[in-house]
Formats: sequence, structure tokens, C-alpha cells
Amino acid sequence: MASMSLNIDEQKAVDRFRQEVAEPSMTKLVILDFWAEWCGPCKAVAPLLEKVAAEYADKGVLLAKINVDEEKFIAAQFQVKSIPTIYALFQGQPVADLTNARSESQLKDALDELLEKLPVQAGADGAAPPQDITPLLAMGEEVLGTGDGERAAGIFSQIVEIAPDNAQAHAGLIRALTVAGHTDEAQTVLAALDPAMAEDAGIGRAKSALELAKDKPDDSELAALRTAATAAPDDMDAQLAYANAAFASGERDAAADTLLAMITKDREWNEGAAKAKLLQIFEAIGLEDPWAATTRRRLSTILFG
Repeated sequence: MASMSLNIDEQKAVDRFRQEVAEPSMTKLVILDFWAEWCGPCKAVAPLLEKVAAEYADKGVLLAKINVDEEKFIAAQFQVKSIPTIYALFQGQPVADLTNARSESQLKDALDELLEKLPVQAGADGAAPPQDITPLLAMGEEVLGTGDGERAAGIFSQIVEIAPDNAQAHAGLIRALTVAGHTDEAQTVLAALDPAMAEDAGIGRAKSALELAKDKPDDSELAALRTAATAAPDDMDAQLAYANAAFASGERDAAADTLLAMITKDREWNEGAAKAKLLQIFEAIGLEDPWAATTRRRLSTILFG
């Protein structure tokens, strides 16, 4: 899906991160060092990190370095604000901030404490356990949150390749394809899921988003539906048709305002169709979303006064 891939630099960054950090961290404890050539403190701490990592290699510790000038995309996903920034990662997840461990004893103490708590594999053998690739998932969600479905789909498709049994990755891919307007491809991904995975709550949210997006009209159709709804405020069918189209077109405020107005007028109309549609929208967006939470409060005020 070339149209949904990352740009070349981002693709390379993700590939390097997967190979040098995410995959090794499934069994090893990775010291992740964000640095730059111009950073004096980075150069000062580098020999320490290299020395300790070499001494702890037989305990399952390795060092990975991220040049923030060359890997701006990855650094942005970790929200690196200053350098050096140093994390310890295990099984794809940050487990400690080692930035302030500037002496050998401090760094070793921190590593010893982590090694006591984590099932790090000291040897080179052994398959990686099935775990979420958390930083990559967070990266995909952040990009999707900006509305860039194309780039997000590129990220989630890579995660699906790495972790084909991860429901969150599949749900993210379906939602990203939906946002990008590739509803047929999103439907194909959904239909191919294992029945057990299809029962996952995140997959349910993605399915709701996909169903709502299927109502997306072109601009002229949306304008006609808006005009019809405005001209006949008591025509509930016209109001619902516009609300469906507005949300599918990304105009969720207009959709919510229309549905809430319908509920205010007649909450029982068509067996509560307006409320049902609004609840479907909440499910698609996610109940924890700030917009959904605010709109739910508006609905509660109407229903319960």
C-alpha cells in the first residue's frame, strides 16, 4: 500500500527502531540513548554508557543510540525535549528513565534493580515472548490523532507484521484506513480477523468507526443534506440523514448538535434512533476522548435535566 506508507525517512526510522530497539528489547534490557553530535554532555556520558553496557552484556543488557538529528521522527514519538535523554526499555516499553544516572555506580545500581525485577534473558537463545510493541503503537495513535490516516496506516501495518496477534495493532490499522478513506481495505482487514480477536473491545470501536464512515457523501451531497435539514427542522428523517453524513465527513460537532436537538424534540422517535446513533459515535471515537466526554455530559443534561 504505497499510498499509505510513511515517507522515506520515516520508513527508515521505523525500520531501524524495530531492528535495533523494539525487537532486541523483547528479551534484552536496552539502554536507549538519545544524543547528537553537537551535544557536549552526550559525548561526556557516552563512554560511561558504552563501558557499563559492555560489562552487563552477559546479563542481557545492550546499548542502542538514537541520533536526534538523524532520527527526528523517533525522537518526537518519545517526546524528547533535551539531550542526553536515556531510557531503559524492556519488551517494547520504557521501564526507567536513566538520564540522571551520570556516574558508573548510579547507572549500575539502576540496572541491577531492573534486572532483579525483569525476566531479562542473559543468553542469546530463546524466542521473544508475544508482547505489545508499545512505542510503535503509541507512535501510530499519535499520528492518527492528528488526522493523518495515511501515515498512521503505514505505521500500524508494520506493527501488524511484527505482531500479527495484537488486536490493538489491527484495530489501529482499521481506524487509520477508515480515516484515510480506504473503507474497502479496512473492511477487508476486519473480515480477515480471527473470530476471537474480532471480539476485542478495540476492534469493536474500529468496526463502529468503519460503519459510520460508510455514510460519507461527496461535498455536493453533504451540502444538499445540510440544506434539507436546515429547511425542515421538524423533519426527523432529514435531520438524521444530515447527522450521519456530517459525522462521516468529519464534522462531528455538527453531527452531535443535530442529534442532540433531535433528542430534545423527541427522544423516542424511531425507537430512539438519534440517541442510538450518538452512542455509536461515542463508541467509535472512544469513551475516554475529551470530545466524547463533553458531548456525553450534554446528552445527560437533556435526558436527566
